[in-house]
Amino acid sequence: MHLTYTFHLPASKSESNRALIMTALSAYQQGIPFSIKNLQNLSQATDTQILISILSQQENPVWDAKEAGTTFRFLTAFAVATKKNVKITGSERMKQRPIKVLVEALRSLGANIQYVEKEGFPPLQVWAKDFVQTRQEIDIQADVSSQYISALLMIAPVLDKGLRLNLVGKVASRPYIEMTLRQMEGFGVLADFRRLGTQIFADKKNYISALISIENDWSAASYVYAFAALAESAEIFVSGLKRDSLQGDKKIAELMLHFGVETVWEKEGIILRKKAGFIFSNNKITIDFSDIPDLAQTIVVLAAATGAKIIFTGLESLRIKETDRIAALQIELRKFGVDFEEIAEGIFTLFGSFIPAETTIFTYKDHRMAMAFAPLLLKIPALKFENPEVVAKSFPHFWEEVRNLLAE
Repeated sequence: MHLTYTFHLPASKSESNRALIMTALSAYQQGIPFSIKNLQNLSQATDTQILISILSQQENPVWDAKEAGTTFRFLTAFAVATKKNVKITGSERMKQRPIKVLVEALRSLGANIQYVEKEGFPPLQVWAKDFVQTRQEIDIQADVSSQYISALLMIAPVLDKGLRLNLVGKVASRPYIEMTLRQMEGFGVLADFRRLGTQIFADKKNYISALISIENDWSAASYVYAFAALAESAEIFVSGLKRDSLQGDKKIAELMLHFGVETVWEKEGIILRKKAGFIFSNNKITIDFSDIPDLAQTIVVLAAATGAKIIFTGLESLRIKETDRIAALQIELRKFGVDFEEIAEGIFTLFGSFIPAETTIFTYKDHRMAMAFAPLLLKIPALKFENPEVVAKSFPHFWEEVRNLLAE
């Protein structure tokens, strides 16, 4: 099949959520109500809409982040900085996702935070009405989630002493930290990344009320790339993406060259082009996903379907996402005769040959499981998806775009 289409992406959830927190912190500093009037092209993703709702009703005694992990983490730090007494809770899966690293960091600053149920996990009770910062410099484990670091960085300008963060261990998802710093700069706050990227200084300063336009989502673009890769040939225009993007997942443009898809940069977006007759190389390549964990499922499924020989590393954070993404991938790929196995500690590869099967993909309440397997519809038109609406978490109109793409 030759694919020709103009694909409409959602706005970046990552950029949107950071912009919302910074806007809310600016409003707090100015003593004015929270408003989104200066934020253009905000994501319609469920996670972002949950964050907007909570920030619009901050005086509620309970904040329910539901399935939104980024929202929960950002709100935990936000509640401390804005001196809220509030219970922060979420779904049953959220209650299984660790929060201890962030809680301990906030406690070391002087915050009073209690675990409501299980030690180290949500829900939390924050008692911050009388919060007084007790220290300026703290260490934080950096190899678990960059969201903890971003949460702390964003509140730093609101804290009386500012903040000095010492990042301990290998830094996971560094591009997301850099995204946070660049967005802070857009709100008038400069933070200093020192000592070979292991220490960050952010001083007390007022956020400005900035007019911000959110870029479209590179993570979502990865699924469009996968459709192009599995097609016989393709020329797909994808709107609203920039070469100088804040998003680390723009790395997908480079990775997809291995699958025969080149990226043509245009003023209003990009063109994904795959020429007929592309032959996959037999050379084995290694891809480290430490900085791009949200691309992992896309590449794993695509490699399984094409027989591409890839060694996967840097997948540690996948265990604590919306589901255990490694286990979920292993279960679903076996339906097609492919094993995704750990051959050494932290090192994975694929075994077996892909056999198309008219089966049902289970999504495990994980939007990326649904979207990563969706390109297989090119090989298996009768493929079904359990709970397909889970994509609303980040890409509400995903299936509509897929239907239009395949109908062209």
